[in-house]
Amino acid sequence: MQEFEDWNQKVKKTFNATSNEKVLTVTESGKLLGLTKDQMKVFVEKNKLTKVSIMRSVHRYLLLKTEIDEILKKA
Repeated sequence: MQEFEDWNQKVKKTFNATSNEKVLTVTESGKLLGLTKDQMKVFVEKNKLTKVSIMRSVHRYLLLKTEIDEILKKA
């Protein structure tokens, strides 16, 4: 039986394998900052974080791990 893999995780894995820049999903980033997915989306807009677009999707994006790490250092 094939194991289900979340589409965002699959895209993240592919991106991280082909780029020097590491990324996190919105949900992962939110968990690190103690925010829900919806709260994290507002946080991204408010703080103008870099959104790494996912092809074929206007509403989905990944976030740069370096930016999240910087926020965690300041907290």
